[in-house]
Amino acid sequence: MSSDEQEIRQLVATWIEATKAGDTDTVLSLMTDDVVFLVTGQQPMIGKPAFAAAMPAASGQERPKFEGRSEIQEVQVFGEWAWMWSKLTVVFTPPGGASPVTRAGHTLSVLKKQDGKWALARDANMLAPTPAK
Repeated sequence: MSSDEQEIRQLVATWIEATKAGDTDTVLSLMTDDVVFLVTGQQPMIGKPAFAAAMPAASGQERPKFEGRSEIQEVQVFGEWAWMWSKLTVVFTPPGGASPVTRAGHTLSVLKKQDGKWALARDANMLAPTPAK
């Protein structure tokens, strides 16, 4: 495994841990300023400010609990650009004792190397609700 692939895998692990901890600043540091998120059934979320505004802590709301697991299936690096696809499962437990919501599916991500570090530039998220267990 190349050092670039290792760095990209670490970016994903850091993203999941920072999200779990509610560390929005760390998550924002892992993306380009012009990042684009594509999510089924929603308008694209474009740029760090839009992502930050969507975070519950930024809007003064109590933050949900988060658990996530990413199984990276493939990483390809082409100079200053890379792409990866993964199987992703996330479990959100809303504040106030509501039932957890599980979504699972695939993601296709494009990363760009900036200032010597990999950052998420584009992300197509195809997660769908999963039945309660």
